[in-house]
Amino acid sequence: MTPERGVLISGNWKMNLNHFEALKVVQELAALLSSGAIPSGREVSIHPPFTSLRTVQTAVESDHVPVALGAQNCHFEERGAYTGEVSAEMLAKLDVRYVICGHSERRQYFDESDEIVSKKIDAILRHGMCPIVCVGETLDERNAGGAEAKVRGQVRAALEGRPTDVIASLVLAYEPIWAIGTGRTATPRDAQEMCGAIRSEIGHFAPAAVAAIRVQYGGSVTPETADDLLVGEDVDGFLVGGASLDAQRFMAIVRAGA
Repeated sequence: MTPERGVLISGNWKMNLNHFEALKVVQELAALLSSGAIPSGREVSIHPPFTSLRTVQTAVESDHVPVALGAQNCHFEERGAYTGEVSAEMLAKLDVRYVICGHSERRQYFDESDEIVSKKIDAILRHGMCPIVCVGETLDERNAGGAEAKVRGQVRAALEGRPTDVIASLVLAYEPIWAIGTGRTATPRDAQEMCGAIRSEIGHFAPAAVAAIRVQYGGSVTPETADDLLVGEDVDGFLVGGASLDAQRFMAIVRAGA
């Protein structure tokens, strides 16, 4: 963690919490935040399902909850015959600030290629929001010694050709696929090495962005592991899954290392 870049803690609720449940979690977060501020230099985003975005937006704004509204995904087209999809423009109209793209579950279950992820980044940026671009390797790839090559390739595909100032404004999230939802967490050394490799890769084509871009770690992050993981100089926050569904546990992660 480098204070100059700041820390971003993002809660990815995935396909959990209907809008009534989502409202309850936001209200609990508001109560917790009233009794203890988010540490200086730290930002928090929450990413509910599409059906809860409007409810969460209203609650966050009316109760002045100091969190940014995020979304879990979007389509790369502006509009059209894409049943079941949501465009970046629709999200921007709800004051969404961050959009996750390229999450391993999207890549694995919905066959999202590097090309599709790049198009989604374009759409998110076009509407003034910030992509949280996910990269990561499978257990087989790690065991075969190909983890770093896989992640560096995903970083290049997502960012190559973009202006340096745009790259500097993005968020990358390293999420080892073998650690997502498994209860198995990368060691602090694993997390730092891979987040460092991501920053190194950026340096090959956008040197001026290296110091500014934030790199999160995601993969079964808990209050028990967060302090140690955040020690890494290239780890600038977390993309939290299951633990973000519980307001108390999520706030413990938000305050990690403070």
